[in-house]
Amino acid sequence: MEEAGQKLKRSRERLGLKYRDVEEFSQQIADKKKNNEYIVTISRLSDIENRGAVPSIYKLYSMGVIYRIELGELLTWYGVQPAAMAKDSADFAIERTHLIGFGKDTLSRLETGEIQVPLSLDPGLDLEKTTFLSRFIQSWGVLPLMLVSGYNPKEYCYAVIGTGDWFMYPVLQPGSLVLVDETKKRVMADGWVDELDRPIYLLEHRTGWLCCWCNLQETQLFAIPHPSVPYAPLVFEYPDEVEVIGQVIGVANRLGEPVRPRTRAAAG
Repeated sequence: MEEAGQKLKRSRERLGLKYRDVEEFSQQIADKKKNNEYIVTISRLSDIENRGAVPSIYKLYSMGVIYRIELGELLTWYGVQPAAMAKDSADFAIERTHLIGFGKDTLSRLETGEIQVPLSLDPGLDLEKTTFLSRFIQSWGVLPLMLVSGYNPKEYCYAVIGTGDWFMYPVLQPGSLVLVDETKKRVMADGWVDELDRPIYLLEHRTGWLCCWCNLQETQLFAIPHPSVPYAPLVFEYPDEVEVIGQVIGVANRLGEPVRPRTRAAAG
């Protein structure tokens, strides 16, 4: 397998650039950024190309700019797979509900086919029918991002229900991945038929995030849990103490035998 340094060398040579050119161009980038870490000196470039030296993130950025190669692509040359962040993060359970700080930019490239998605689906799969998906799934963590057809990933955000967050159980199980429409921030007072039809919102408050039903009364927002769990509603001053991030429009639940909470403490 060709080493990263040799790939960089070929990229430079294809553009007809000399060592001196790269150094001068990177100096311009450093001047613009007001940070000399972006400078790729002749000696450093030689070490990177010929001796396997690993460039800093700043120098890798400069070479990406000069060679017209995306930073994410350069990272893969060094064995770092940005597209695997969602998959790898799923290995570490976090008790508190939280936003996923990556995914939008990575997923926005799916249309171009520039990244490998850790999910494969048989062309004959009928998503309208209940299906045993284990043979198709390589990574559960990104499954809902692929199955929410018709949505532009750049217009939505994603959140993970914490493994210790039972506030909306069993509608939203701990460990679930949810898709949130950030354009739907207005809390609806009516218009639903039953609990499955009632809008669920993602809230950000002073200590974290929470998915729940909501009731807005003047300057107070009531975060309402599912009646099957021993939690009391939470009351926030709105909008000083809480922000409505958006409405949950998609969810992928983990199946299993969860241990339900026994106290009426507030959700984590």
